[in-house]
Amino acid sequence: MTDTSAHIPNAERLAEEIFTGLRSALEILAVDIGVRRGLYEALAAHGPMTPRDLSKTAGIHARYAREWLEQQAVAGVLIASGPAASRPVHDDYERRYELPTEHRRVLLDRDDPFFLATGPQFIASIADALPEVLEAFGTGGGVPYERYGEGTREGIAGLNRPMFQPETLHSWVAALPDVHRRLSEAPGAQVLDLGCGLGWSTIALARAFPTARLTGIDLDAASVEQARRNAEEAGLGERIAFVRTDAAGAGLDGAVDLVTVFEALHDMADPVGVLASVRGLLSPSGAVLIGDEKVSEEFTAPGPELDRLNYAFSVLHCLPATRAEGAKVEAGTVLRPATVRVYAHEAGYGSAEVLPVDHDLWRFYRLSP
Repeated sequence: MTDTSAHIPNAERLAEEIFTGLRSALEILAVDIGVRRGLYEALAAHGPMTPRDLSKTAGIHARYAREWLEQQAVAGVLIASGPAASRPVHDDYERRYELPTEHRRVLLDRDDPFFLATGPQFIASIADALPEVLEAFGTGGGVPYERYGEGTREGIAGLNRPMFQPETLHSWVAALPDVHRRLSEAPGAQVLDLGCGLGWSTIALARAFPTARLTGIDLDAASVEQARRNAEEAGLGERIAFVRTDAAGAGLDGAVDLVTVFEALHDMADPVGVLASVRGLLSPSGAVLIGDEKVSEEFTAPGPELDRLNYAFSVLHCLPATRAEGAKVEAGTVLRPATVRVYAHEAGYGSAEVLPVDHDLWRFYRLSP
């Protein structure tokens, strides 16, 4: 029998949820301080530390070091050892704090599947733009992507980077067997990574398919510049071209074997126009591989966790950023399969299918000319 009590309005339950959210929001910002001030790195490099140890190593004031360390231990991020709370106050500076090895995976290892350390700065950058979002609610306008700043660029890229590994990209493209075969066997096969951001997906594709030629494009100038630096540091600068342009300006007419669009279609002001331009770039046997949010196929309220997360991102970031570009559709983060099929049909594609790719956060699609 289905429990419907959770769907019945209840003031106490809502108050508890908002209170929990307030605590979580504050703790997330405290994590952001640890990431951006290099405090977790210092703890990992030097082992258990007192507040004064951390103060000297990380270049922060001892009183702030103590308060942050205590807060992190109370929140369960760090392990504390040393004087008990009943001892005199000055002994609090003798307590030692340690970052557990398992937690380093979440906070320090940028390629670990559990890495989330750039998420807090993404949230902070969204909060920083809230005054403009409030104004946009009144005018119907938008908030330019650039306004959200480095925190959003680095935040999104850092959250997605762990999944952009060569073996992972290889498995996603394997869901398109004919395309996978060409990229693996035909030297010089061309791949266009649309909305590439800081370039981690493009770099992973280049490593997954060593004989392919890669072009990553994005409209954000700062992202493109950083993507170029990332490719150079990865030793792939000669194999990957990053260009600040739209699909029509990629200069690859009729020559592309695969176009990838990872978590970018829902951010496009004119997705139908973009997909139509992309169709003109494809070789006769080419295809488009889309990875976008794995939301419910129909509006559901109250909704599951992923729907809640993506609607919150949409209200605060994706929808305002898209409307700032003069959106031609009712775009938002919550991109359902039916909407993708409509976009594909209006852009002139012959078929649009959901692919059997197992992923916790994204749903994958193949569009064929």
